[in-house]
Amino acid sequence: MQDTENLPELTKRQEEILSLIVRTYTSRPEPVSSKFLTESYTLAYSPATVRNEMAALDELGYLTAPHTSAGRVPTERGYRYFVKRLLDNETLPANERIYIAERFQTLPLAIEHWLHGAARQLARTVHIAALATPPVAETSRFKHIELIAIQGRLCLMVLVLQDGSVHQQMLNLREPVAQTNLSAAATRINDVSDNLNAKDTRRKGIILGLLERDMCELAAELMERADSNLVRMIYRDGLSEMVGTFAENEGAQQALRVFEESAVLNVILNEIILPREPNNEVRVVIAGEGKWEELSHLSMVVSRYGIPGQASGAVGVVGPTNLDYARAVSAVRYVAALMTAMLEDVYQGSSSEDT
Repeated sequence: MQDTENLPELTKRQEEILSLIVRTYTSRPEPVSSKFLTESYTLAYSPATVRNEMAALDELGYLTAPHTSAGRVPTERGYRYFVKRLLDNETLPANERIYIAERFQTLPLAIEHWLHGAARQLARTVHIAALATPPVAETSRFKHIELIAIQGRLCLMVLVLQDGSVHQQMLNLREPVAQTNLSAAATRINDVSDNLNAKDTRRKGIILGLLERDMCELAAELMERADSNLVRMIYRDGLSEMVGTFAENEGAQQALRVFEESAVLNVILNEIILPREPNNEVRVVIAGEGKWEELSHLSMVVSRYGIPGQASGAVGVVGPTNLDYARAVSAVRYVAALMTAMLEDVYQGSSSEDT
């Protein structure tokens, strides 16, 4: 989890009070008073000290008072400080981890069932909306190409990648080329480009003829475009239950819009879940971090899973900014680890069969 802004350092006492207020407010969304803190927790300092420290946290922008006489609630900055500095590597209770693992063990050996199961278990564990995306190749790799003569100088390129995706491009060649010559060119490209990434496909094309070189250059461009614009199918669960957790209608409407518009979620996920980040590195985005207006009333907790360098997907939860971050982070991390282990079994099984 990375810092997205410079957060002023707090004293140990201020950190303890902020942590207690965040944990209290996420479990019972009502303003937290100094009286409540001193009566509910064993603190090593007086009620007057708690009030003074809460006032200091207010001035620093970590807390705010919704009403003049009320207690205080965490601000977006307060949540960020809590998540980035005060949230330990907490884990789900053992009985919950066992329950989730057992549910996964009963699923059929098909990725779509795993994805439905991941979203369902996260939604039920954290009690907010959850999502899961299928594993996709981290880097597009060449499988084969077909070149089809259409009419005159027109030619259709059909590029198939190792992940099974198909990309088509209509070309206007320098001069008409017979189908037999196009097929021969495609064979030469296929012979030298199998399982190569965009950079190596382009490099191999240099040693071939002019037509093949042009085709390899275009194939590399299509592969690079696929790498920079991943579109993932998104499996969802728990949206209807989560909408009722919002105190304001605007937040509920925003949650519905984000979950209904897959394109928006894909853009956000592609930026949050970077291929260079290690699996099980949980990312927390609070109120869009000033970057995504679509998440201005929401928080997202998400992690990659998968096989480094081969294929990866994402699992996560989306809810109001006062969600239970400790529980959400530990649940997302655990489910991501389960998904990674299941995918590793599949890949290792495939490798054994190949040998």
